[in-house]
Formats: sequence, structure tokens, C-alpha cells
Amino acid sequence: MGKKLKIAGAPISWGVCEAPGWGHQMGPDRVLKEMSELGLGATEFGPAGFLPAAAEERAKVLKALHMEAIGGFFPIVIHREDHDPLPEVREELKSYKATGAYELVLAANTGLDGYDTKRPELDDAGWQRMFTNLNRIREACDAQGVDAVLHPHVGTMVETLDDVMRVVKGSNIKFCLDTGHMFIGGTDPVEFSERHSDRVAHVHMKDVNAKQAEKVRSGQITYYEGVCNSLYMPLGQGDIDMKQIVINLVVKAGYDGWFVLEQDLTIQSEPAPGTGPIESARQSVAFLRAIEAEL
Repeated sequence: MGKKLKIAGAPISWGVCEAPGWGHQMGPDRVLKEMSELGLGATEFGPAGFLPAAAEERAKVLKALHMEAIGGFFPIVIHREDHDPLPEVREELKSYKATGAYELVLAANTGLDGYDTKRPELDDAGWQRMFTNLNRIREACDAQGVDAVLHPHVGTMVETLDDVMRVVKGSNIKFCLDTGHMFIGGTDPVEFSERHSDRVAHVHMKDVNAKQAEKVRSGQITYYEGVCNSLYMPLGQGDIDMKQIVINLVVKAGYDGWFVLEQDLTIQSEPAPGTGPIESARQSVAFLRAIEAEL
């Protein structure tokens, strides 16, 4: 009998994003219902404001739409000497307890707005502070039955291959393997899924147009401009060997976690029913189900 892939959705695949001025923000009723139509029974929370902030209200919305809560993307400042991230983490974990969520997907926020501003430079002491905070956050989450994972991300303090390998060596935190952000930052996600599969505890699936990624990487265009110009493609239609990543993790390493459709996009107005982001998501689901049939 073949292996069953656990495929989930993320609101950013419907254009719902925390970045200022990102574009039209679709509402949770439609987004979660469209996920359900695609056979996705689980979702990440999305940015602040997408679901109710109050933990019990958030749980009610998800239950009404028959959605399992995985957890969510949580940008947080972890490199500054004057900022303790643990109070924010503990506050966020209240919604995890109420909803049954279990994956806190951390991004090392620069403390600046958006992903296209010049990030601060860290010295050795700054890196050590980040490692210490990552380990503290992991321990606090472990105590609540939640997995804390680090998400390398364009425009954050962990973006490049050098950043990623520093964290691999300097901290015991596990990773959200975001195939797109790693690729853009210079980390080969196929290689990472093979060499460091023991550090992968969550996966965001993005396929990437390599030419657009190079423009973002070199500074010719901003990350936002790339997203607006087909930086991300439906799975199987870009330049990353997505199938090999699945094989490396599931077949070779025994990964049984989620593969989350998490392809950043922007929209400028509410799409007509049955159109818009669901079309790309449908193609990505079909691609993963085809791989599943071969496992």
C-alpha cells in the first residue's frame, strides 16, 4: 500500500499576508471553504487579523468550517538584546491550546516593516543571542506540546545559505523547509531535504521560476515585485525538483508531517466564484496526489 501525503493549505496561497500594502485580503469563510473543496482538511492560521485573535473565537471559526488547525507563521524578533521574545510566544500559544494546533512556524523578524528593507547585520554575539532565544522558544513550546520550527525567509535574519547553516550548527531548533524561500536565499531545498532531513519537521511547498528568483536574489527587483510577476508557480511547473523533495523526506527519511501549499501571491480584488487562487492551488494538489500515487 502506498504512502498517504498529508496536504494542507495556508492563507498566503490565497493572497492573505501580514506585509503592509500586499493587496486585496480575502476573508476566512471563502478561503477555508475553497481549501475544503480541494480536499485540504487542515490549515495554518494566516496573519494576525485573518482569524479572530481571541483563542476560543478562533477555535469556533475553524470548527464551523471543519478545518484542523496546524499552527502558523509567526514572525518574531529574536536577535535584539533589548527584546525578550518569550512573552509574545506564550501569548500566541494560548490560541494553540484552544484550537489543538501544534506547529509554531517562526520567522526571525528584522523588526522592520516588510521584506524589502535592508536587514541589520549581526555580529557573533547577535548570532549567539538568536541561537539562545531559538532554544528557549523551543523549550517553552515543548512544554506546551507544540513544535517550534524555524522558517528561513527572504527579508528576515535567516535568509541566505550562510544564515541557514549557522542555525543548523548553532541551535537545536528544527526547520520548516520552505522550498521557495530557501531556493531564493541560495539554499538548495533538494539537497537540504537529503542532507538535513533529521532537522525537517514541517514543509512549505513552493515551486519557483528560477529567472525571477535570480532577479530577487540580485536585487534587480524586490521580493514583492517578484511575487507579482510569477515568482511562484503551481507545483511541478517551476524549476525546483519538488518530486525529489517528497521522495527524500517521505521515502528515504520517513517524514510523516504536513506538506503545506504555501505559495505567496497577490491579488488586487475579490475573484469571481470558482476563479482566482483556487485554480493554482488545484493544480498543486493534483501534482502532489500524482506523486502520492507513485509512492
